[in-house]
Amino acid sequence: MNDPHRADKKTGLRQRILHVAPGIEALVHYQPAWLRSDIGAGLSVAAVALPVGVAYADLVGVPAVYGIYSAIFPLLVYALFGSSRQLVVGPDAPLCLLVAASLSLLAGGDPARYLSLMVAMTLLTGVLLVIAGLFRLGFIANFLSQPILTGYLTGAALIIMVGQLPKLFGISIDAGGFFPKVAQIASRLDQVHLPTLILGCSMLILLIVFKRIALSLPGALIVSALGGIAVAVFNLQHLGVAVLGNVPGGLPTLHFPSLSALGNATLLRDAAGIVLMSFTSGMLTVKSFARRNHYEVDANQELIAFGACNLASGIGQGFPVTGTGSRTAVNDAMGGKSQLVGIVAAGAMFLVLLFFTAPLAVVPSTVLAAVIIVSSYGLFDLAALRDLYATSRRELALCLTTSLGVLILGMLPGILLAIALSLLWLLHVGSNPTEAVLGKVPELKGYFSVDVHPHARTTPGLLLYRFDSSLVFFNVDAFRDRIRKKIDAAATPVEWVVVDASPFNVIDATALGKIDELREELSAQGITINFAGVRPELRTFFKTAWAKQRSKIEGQFNFSTIDAAVVAFRVYADKKPAAGLGTFVYTS
Repeated sequence: MNDPHRADKKTGLRQRILHVAPGIEALVHYQPAWLRSDIGAGLSVAAVALPVGVAYADLVGVPAVYGIYSAIFPLLVYALFGSSRQLVVGPDAPLCLLVAASLSLLAGGDPARYLSLMVAMTLLTGVLLVIAGLFRLGFIANFLSQPILTGYLTGAALIIMVGQLPKLFGISIDAGGFFPKVAQIASRLDQVHLPTLILGCSMLILLIVFKRIALSLPGALIVSALGGIAVAVFNLQHLGVAVLGNVPGGLPTLHFPSLSALGNATLLRDAAGIVLMSFTSGMLTVKSFARRNHYEVDANQELIAFGACNLASGIGQGFPVTGTGSRTAVNDAMGGKSQLVGIVAAGAMFLVLLFFTAPLAVVPSTVLAAVIIVSSYGLFDLAALRDLYATSRRELALCLTTSLGVLILGMLPGILLAIALSLLWLLHVGSNPTEAVLGKVPELKGYFSVDVHPHARTTPGLLLYRFDSSLVFFNVDAFRDRIRKKIDAAATPVEWVVVDASPFNVIDATALGKIDELREELSAQGITINFAGVRPELRTFFKTAWAKQRSKIEGQFNFSTIDAAVVAFRVYADKKPAAGLGTFVYTS
């Protein structure tokens, strides 16, 4: 006999599993018709992800094989935990620079310590992302505004490109910082190694051609193979062309970091910065491709998925990863339908790791530099810059300020600058909202700005005013100053001010106290201030929190609508007492 309670428990368990790992459901309900497209897309993604992973390992400052680890293991995990059907996770250039900037200071020149700290940082990044997902902090994807994120990525792209120019030119530099590097490269152009420059620039041009006219072709793989062939055929190593060198095959040897490394406060701080940048930029990619393919993604689930991917990368001795735009674009262009694409790509790269790492040894460093330069170019969002120029010069200035800050201060301080600019922008917007003096437009229902509708009718002696923001501690002074200016600028002496309170979602205690001060100030001038359309939840809050001042509070919130306030003013004007309004209250 079937036990309904046991069946309910099984159903509940299944739903919880599918909620945490939505990729399982996608694979359970997989449609065989998708198989051909997913295999083709998976192989194409692998053809791009493998050489890019090798190249980005150089950005981090570790042997190439660690880039392969970082490219393989996260793909398998995202296929289970991710909610996007197109996203490809893996190494990302800005994150690689963040990791290198942090670890170069902490490792003290010790390669073994550097690798241990790298794994610790990756694991910490994963843990922080999972915790953020469990606490439903997916809204952090919106924490950095689009213009500021665009500026940050623009600065990161320039740093990456300049960092690769010495390898492209075959010269060595020792300067730190963006502008010192540019100056030193310019001073050593007479030392350019011609065979390295010719090979690197040839492959760079070929990569650009692939991106322009043949996006579906694995350009990074093709130029890496051609570069290796050129080294072998023309014996370029003997001419001084640097190559990647031996890449060990097989599974990684597991080395877990010490507790002291995991508990390093500086490492934890830098991991938090990586979490913010990883999830913010990754979610932009997730949402973009989900929108393009007409489905929704869960930001909190993506936090958990990104966290699981970084945990997998850390356990596999890799570095931090996130959603990647270029490899996701390859997947989408090749018609990938499901998370199986990531499994196929990981499987293909795993076979290379086991059996075919020997050819990687002759890949020229200048070719990998070309791959990184072209990949980094994708971080420039020229369309966004054009839109900002056309629509908001102020936000364009914030964007460019962020870029310049990243170039001057570096990647890690650049994150702090981006956060600070975002906060300043929020405070600026919140403390300087739009406003309007309202009037009645005969042919329209309601009240409208007299600036927008110059023919709107106003009532002599009555100032209808709207402040398009909540009233809180950092903007209430602006609210009071603006009302004073509107009173002074009125064509006729103002007797009543009625504030349209419908935009007020929040009024804090500081604002309430200053409103009361304004009420007393205006009362001394024979002017009464009242509010219309106060939300019921705000009335409840004030009556509870300010019970001892109920008489004052009720005198400020007495009209349900602006129409009711206008009617009340007309009644008042017809029956105007000698001493002003006093305790007059109108019930609409």
